[in-house]
Amino acid sequence: MSGHSKWANIKHKKAKADAARGRIFTRLGRELMVAVRHGGPDPETNFRLKMVMDKARAVNMPNDNIMRVIQRASGSQEGANLEEIVYEGYGPGGVAVMLELLTDNRNRTASEIRHLFSRHGGNLGESGCVAWMFSQKGSLVLERATLDKSIDEVMMDALEAGAEDVQEDEDTIEILTEPADFAQVEEALAKKGYQFSEAKIARIPQNTVELSRDDAARMLKLMEELEEHDDVQEIYANFDIPDEILASLEE
Repeated sequence: MSGHSKWANIKHKKAKADAARGRIFTRLGRELMVAVRHGGPDPETNFRLKMVMDKARAVNMPNDNIMRVIQRASGSQEGANLEEIVYEGYGPGGVAVMLELLTDNRNRTASEIRHLFSRHGGNLGESGCVAWMFSQKGSLVLERATLDKSIDEVMMDALEAGAEDVQEDEDTIEILTEPADFAQVEEALAKKGYQFSEAKIARIPQNTVELSRDDAARMLKLMEELEEHDDVQEIYANFDIPDEILASLEE
């Protein structure tokens, strides 16, 4: 399983802490503000806003909170100084890492992210150094525990809706689409009763790097600290950790 999916599963297991939920809500509030700033407050005409709202609801962000942020963003300049940036670099074992961030101070953020990479055996690279290793895809994630359909039924429904691929692991099923097809696939599956724990345009690694135990431990620590950084919105990486090594690290 790629770092994209494996880290998502690790995060899912860690996401029960209230503090983590608070961080997620803060990040989503920033995303909502930027989406409104770029496309207005109506999700029917602002697809980016619709995606962020779906993401917020998937993690149980109260609807009152969502609407309050949208109302505030549409009536003020709040969030106007947030800059969207993408950083690229290498983690332990040569893992390719891409970060999507929102910051009001590019210099501060660059310094802090560079320090995190360096501290855990990686380095921040130049723009374009690893982007070619990732493809942008629509990603719709289903939780197996709440799903009342078999993988064969999901695959049939997804392909009929226009999806490109369906991937599964122990806890989740991920439906992948071309970015241009994402909205229609999501809408078609929602009409059939599917509820997604995550729905976004993601960066999917084209290949993976299998890590040793030591590199895996350092890579997971780097991922955790990047996740905790206030400016980091999304992290994509192409690592793979064998299940036996992952199990030993979780003990």
